Amino acid sequence: MENKVNTKEIILLFLKLGIIGFGGPAAHIAMMQNEVVVKRKWMDEQHFLDLLGAVNLIPGPNSTEMAIHIGYDKGGWKGLLAAGLCFIFPAVLITGIFAFLYHQYGQLPEVQPFIYGIKPAIIAVIIGAVYPLAKKSIKSAFLALVGMAVLLGSLSGISEIYLMFGAGLLAVAVFLFQNRNNGNTMQGFVPLLFFKVGQSEFLSETNVKLFWIFLKIGSILYGSGYVLFAFLDTELVATGLLTRQQLMDAIAVGQFTPGPVFSSVTFIGYQINGLSGAILSTIAIFLPSFIFVALLNPLMKRIRRYKSLSAFLDAVNVASVAIIVAVCFTMGKETVTDWRTITIALISAFIVFKFKKVNSAFIVLGGALLGYILNTI
Repeated sequence: MENKVNTKEIILLFLKLGIIGFGGPAAHIAMMQNEVVVKRKWMDEQHFLDLLGAVNLIPGPNSTEMAIHIGYDKGGWKGLLAAGLCFIFPAVLITGIFAFLYHQYGQLPEVQPFIYGIKPAIIAVIIGAVYPLAKKSIKSAFLALVGMAVLLGSLSGISEIYLMFGAGLLAVAVFLFQNRNNGNTMQGFVPLLFFKVGQSEFLSETNVKLFWIFLKIGSILYGSGYVLFAFLDTELVATGLLTRQQLMDAIAVGQFTPGPVFSSVTFIGYQINGLSGAILSTIAIFLPSFIFVALLNPLMKRIRRYKSLSAFLDAVNVASVAIIVAVCFTMGKETVTDWRTITIALISAFIVFKFKKVNSAFIVLGGALLGYILNTI
């Protein structure tokens, strides 16, 4: 697990994932698990789970932070930058092109038939990745109960950050109770970060405002892209910088382009202040993720050495898997609704479980093609 990987390999893998990564964070993480654990064996299932737990404890886009973690683990600082930037770049580039066309022509292309087929295929990909992660993470009856409780809580609409920290703290409390006669079992550390970004004179007032809005959101936002859009409604629509129609179209772009949904910010920045607005907004929303991961990653192996913190991490890992299952269940209810989507989902699931070596990209592209074909029947 200590073996480092050539930076070129990291670049090629995360560029590919950035291009084919449809379906949101759960799908991206499923694809990473398939590529990094199953196919390339860059790390074992347990370490992948630990990183998954870690990204759920910090603000920002989970799948982007997972990419950065893997890059840092396998290639140090070069790997951190290569994985993060290469995973983000395709989404930002594609979104930027849509932003330009939208700005010129005021409408988005018709892509619904393809999305129709992609979504059920993605559910199969997620289930294929979650199954081995769930088997690995449930190490005891207590952790199984924690997982069930988090799953029910997530389906009931409880915020994932409360569920993650709640599961971890409960596990620590149980551990300390069980080991109350063993002396001092609790050792920990909390990294603190204070940073400032200077306001260069060449930046316009609007760009400076955009940069600080998105830097703030990237630093404090937990949850899915839909939580992001709630923030944007408050910060941009309510203040008159963006229309609600533009926000709705930004959400659509985030859904039908690959890679992190936070790339919608590129689209928004372009609508507000052109290319410079798009670039600064994109940098601001993703910058905190790089900093958080750079601080957290070196601590992961140390956390495993302390039994109480290891118990915390085990519970967080189970909670992470449970939340992905909840996301998958919710996606299924919304997308697998007729014979066409059921057909696509079943065919995709059969391929995922029967032919484990098949690249998830082909499953996603096959789903898109099937969606288009079945919609013409």
